[in-house]
Amino acid sequence: MNREPTQHPPEPDLPDTGPAIEPEAEEAFPTPALDLGETAPGALKHGIEVIAGFAKHLPNKPGVYRMFDTAGEVLYVGKAKNLKNRVTAYARGMAHTNAVARMIAETANMEFVTTGTETEALLLESNLIKQLRPRYNVLLRDDKSFPYILLSGDHEAPQIAKHRGSRQRKGDYFGPFASVWAVERTIDALQKAFLLRSCTDSFYENRTRPCLLFQIKRCAGPCTGEIAIPDYQALASQARDFLSGRSSNVKQLLSTRMQEAAEELEFEKAARYRDRLAALSAVQAGQDINTQGVEEADVFAIDEQAGQFCVEIFFFRNKQNWGNRALFPRADRSLTPAEVLASVVTQFYDDKPPPRLVLLSHELAEIDLITQALSARAGRKVEVAHPKRGERVDLVEMARKNAREALSRKLADNAGQTSLLAALGAAFGLAKSPRRVEVYDNSHIMGTNAVGGMVVAGRDGFMKSHYRTFNISTDTIAGDDFGMMREVLQRRFARLAKEAGTATGSPPPCEEELEVGVAPLGEPPTGGTTPIPLPSPQAGREAPVPATAEPDDDSFPARPDLVIVDGGKGQFEAARRIMAELGAQDIPLVAIAKGEDRNAMRETFHMAGREPFKLQPRDPALYFIQRLRDEAHRFAIGTHRARRKKDTMKNPLDEIPGIGPSRKRALLLHFGTVKAIKRAKLDDLMRTPGVNAATAQAVHDYFHDG
Repeated sequence: MNREPTQHPPEPDLPDTGPAIEPEAEEAFPTPALDLGETAPGALKHGIEVIAGFAKHLPNKPGVYRMFDTAGEVLYVGKAKNLKNRVTAYARGMAHTNAVARMIAETANMEFVTTGTETEALLLESNLIKQLRPRYNVLLRDDKSFPYILLSGDHEAPQIAKHRGSRQRKGDYFGPFASVWAVERTIDALQKAFLLRSCTDSFYENRTRPCLLFQIKRCAGPCTGEIAIPDYQALASQARDFLSGRSSNVKQLLSTRMQEAAEELEFEKAARYRDRLAALSAVQAGQDINTQGVEEADVFAIDEQAGQFCVEIFFFRNKQNWGNRALFPRADRSLTPAEVLASVVTQFYDDKPPPRLVLLSHELAEIDLITQALSARAGRKVEVAHPKRGERVDLVEMARKNAREALSRKLADNAGQTSLLAALGAAFGLAKSPRRVEVYDNSHIMGTNAVGGMVVAGRDGFMKSHYRTFNISTDTIAGDDFGMMREVLQRRFARLAKEAGTATGSPPPCEEELEVGVAPLGEPPTGGTTPIPLPSPQAGREAPVPATAEPDDDSFPARPDLVIVDGGKGQFEAARRIMAELGAQDIPLVAIAKGEDRNAMRETFHMAGREPFKLQPRDPALYFIQRLRDEAHRFAIGTHRARRKKDTMKNPLDEIPGIGPSRKRALLLHFGTVKAIKRAKLDDLMRTPGVNAATAQAVHDYFHDG
């Protein structure tokens, strides 16, 4: 029986990798009744009816399906070799786990798109999972992009730089690296070896003499003609060859030139080649582990403990270890490690090119299909393998060991964080331990550059991806801390109330059309589609979803269980009134007032219905609260300083309409300083190369007429 990739919910005989059920194989399913768990039978029956209504009109073709709840939120994205058989399996109400039962009970609408092949379906499925982040799919929770090294190709003197994000700039990208530290260390060594510039193009264009990097032999100085452009481009080509895996050729060339210089008694020149060779050796030898027979590969290993998963990834390029990263995907406990690993691999390469070799710690059911999908994504052959012997096994075992240790550390940290949250709930008399704690603080100097900061903590520690800053408007009276806190909380909880109201809207129409072709991972699909006749969308929206249908997943809530503000009774009252006005009065609110002489152990706490109180100096909850407050204070002050620095360094020319980077550069090159531009007469401004009469008039009027 063919199997689908691991995006599907866990089922005993319909696993998350999801067999595409052929017509003759449908009777192979066992017949025990579904264990409903906490799912209401009426809701499950209604969900089965909705799914069965859609299944009647589906073709026997490969494609992707999406399940929606009554609020229009995507519950699940899956792919199938045969859409009709796959969806029909959900409508039988048998052989499902409780997680699948809850998903079926919540399903009020479905959408489908057919594809030409199962590989196309897998590519589209991974795209949609990364974009929509459905509740019941295996999800990668590390949203940080991986850094790359960019060797630019849009300038006569290529620049070497660290890069994150989309690859819009022309040039060669090398990576991914596991950390910024690994990128910076490699760039530092490459600058020593190839003397490449790291400055921006605007800095390059405005140099009149070499910068410090030229003096310390980290740059060849192409900006001021210290090296001819063709010679500099030859250095860039050598760096490109080295990063592309042709390191032996580059090192042989440098070694030959060093010998030639020594034979000609040019010992200083030979010493420079020697230093460049040493820098290249440092790039290759400065790794924890390198390879001999594996030139370019990513190594994936997964470990499971206490129902949680950790996937460790090692990156090898040019026979060098470019670092490793631990990912902690969100997945149902009933999934096997192989199923979770397959889902992680397909999602991981949704926005990055795969290497020529991908090594896995487990044998995957659909390894051939994943190989085809990654090859289509890369535009060349990609090998996906579960090694059995040799050096490849050693690399996988190393990754597996690191995965085990990383997951053990995370579980220990989570246990400690969970106990601290429990202590926090007990200290403030909460009915249960808070899952999401929000802490607010403001920062300003005499009311200028006022900002508010919100930090968020949960059982995984500080959730920095949920931090928010608020630029406080000038309408608030300078120095009015109470007014600033009111504005910050009003904006935060007004947005929260709006999002909650939006969630009650109707789901998107099921007639939405998608177009699918042979699209690589991470790019919008193109090509034609096969329309699918669907039943009326209203058929699945009349019965409400019962309250018992809420999933017991570990997703982080959007609404806080506890709000903490830095301040005394005044801050507390201001925050309480705003939260009451916005319907958030049910959220516990605490204000922290500093102790006498700002003593860190004598804080006073304000809560509704209680007299101001203190905690025992040795109470673990007190230390935890201090950490939360200090983090909010650090975040608010850091944001304020960044904003103040930006205003301080703002160039007056930026305030003049019609003055862009090129005209700003032309004015500064002609006059030298902003003070000289201020003193210039209109005739002098008009004689500036690249500045027309209208621009010159605008600059003159700005400085002379206010």
